[in-house]
Amino acid sequence: MEQFSGVSKFVKKFSLVFAGIFAFLFIIRLIYSYAVGPETNIVNQEQGSSINFDYGRKNYASEKFYAPQDKAPISASSQKYEKVAAVSSKTSEFDENEKKTRKMVDDTKGVIQYEQRSGLPGKRTLQLGIGVNPDKFDSMVESIQTIGVIDSISVNKTDKTNEYKNITATRISLEKSKAGLLSLKGRNGKIEELISLEKEILEIEGKIQDLGVKLGEFDQENEFCTIKFTLRETGAVSGGFITFLKKCKISLEWTIKYGLLFSFLYMFAAVGGWITWFFGVKILGYLKAKGIL
Repeated sequence: MEQFSGVSKFVKKFSLVFAGIFAFLFIIRLIYSYAVGPETNIVNQEQGSSINFDYGRKNYASEKFYAPQDKAPISASSQKYEKVAAVSSKTSEFDENEKKTRKMVDDTKGVIQYEQRSGLPGKRTLQLGIGVNPDKFDSMVESIQTIGVIDSISVNKTDKTNEYKNITATRISLEKSKAGLLSLKGRNGKIEELISLEKEILEIEGKIQDLGVKLGEFDQENEFCTIKFTLRETGAVSGGFITFLKKCKISLEWTIKYGLLFSFLYMFAAVGGWITWFFGVKILGYLKAKGIL
């Protein structure tokens, strides 16, 4: 009977401890949900989008270098580079923040080169590829961080000088080849040879045009840096009792997940301790009965 009484007391004690741990974790998580603010609590966690989306358009800019002594510019095209900022933000005021973003683009005289919208009201996502003048790039990146609550941001600058030089050299080489082939057109030859010559000239012209398009992206008149901006809607944040219930739901789910884990660890430790104590008492009693102790 004493053993059953001991087990019953252990079960009651464990139940009280379990309930205490559960209540403590729930309250702590609920307080945390209020402490971090509404924007980061009522969030659809499975909703996500890559901020480094690709929309095919490449923007390049030039940077001047200066001689170490006379400070004179060496060349306006000394370096060609690509600078890309990827910014992700979330907001419960989607329409208002979208308008703010577009106004920022207009104020900096930027260009929206890519736009994609997806999702239903409450879970909408807007992706904008923005071309910005290099001189206004840093200020635009700083301003756009005031939109909603920033999830992540990255800024990368890549040197494209060698790529620009290679494209230029390849185009010059093709133009020379084309000039050489054109000089052969006036000579006599077989019809098959003339047709083959004409095809080769057309192929070279096509390559020259393609390289011309790529070089056009490096044109100083079209110089831009890129901002990839992703705006995600987290859903309207309700007030009062509705907000409290949502926070309770999130806190309860978190508490069940981690509370059970902690409780199982405590249970195994408690059961192990009780078993050790029980058999220790039995062994000590046996040793005393035998006169060993």
